[in-house]
Amino acid sequence: MLKVYLGDLHVHTVLSPCASHNMAPSFIVERARQRGLDLVAVTDHNSAENVVAVVEAARGSGLHVLPGMEVETVEEVHVLTLFDTVEQVLFWQEMVYARLPDLPNEESVFGVQLIVDAEDQPVRKESRRLLIATGLSLQMVVDEVTQLGGICIAAHVDRPSYSLIQNLGFVPPGLALAALELSKNVSAPEYTRRAGLEGYGIVQSSDAHDLEDLGLAHTEFFVAAPTVDEIRLACLGQCGRRAVPHQRMGSGTIA
Repeated sequence: MLKVYLGDLHVHTVLSPCASHNMAPSFIVERARQRGLDLVAVTDHNSAENVVAVVEAARGSGLHVLPGMEVETVEEVHVLTLFDTVEQVLFWQEMVYARLPDLPNEESVFGVQLIVDAEDQPVRKESRRLLIATGLSLQMVVDEVTQLGGICIAAHVDRPSYSLIQNLGFVPPGLALAALELSKNVSAPEYTRRAGLEGYGIVQSSDAHDLEDLGLAHTEFFVAAPTVDEIRLACLGQCGRRAVPHQRMGSGTIA
């Protein structure tokens, strides 16, 4: 039997240097439930160090958390990489870290990269710069994540920066993406038609760096369970599954 899960698959924590200090695990869980979300994905820049904390903070809340990461490819394209388990995403993190330039984070320029526990208490600062392109190509990211059992979604393709459409000018044929993500700044039907993206799976997410943004763009997933395989089927419109993107610019509970 299919159920409806309201999901925001692009959520940052205080580990992302561009995120607000309020993006701590317990606050994320509380705001997600206030906004009527059933599903979020933790997608910090090039790291998954805060995934465990959010998963633990969500335990018993009714909110399902997908372990993930927003990877910046060598082409400077941002890709959401999503998994079912913490073990998968931490294995993926090792692969990403191996191709991450070994440069220090300049807090005065990029901001603080804070690793926290499930009670929002600081554990340590990540000293390595995360907001930077890795040495992984787009094709390598998709291939490796797929082999690990995850899915890839090209992030905010409507934006003028760090976007698959803007940077490459097209979606590479045969690239095994589950979907293309739109930001909260556009209407999904209008943009999809204008950009000629009919036939691609489309999701909409908040790319929340602050609690006020969490859930303001989201996707209704009609699936049997909140797993990456089910989300892939929904994005592709297969086996009766479907994904319906929603733009919402105001705040409050999602209707």
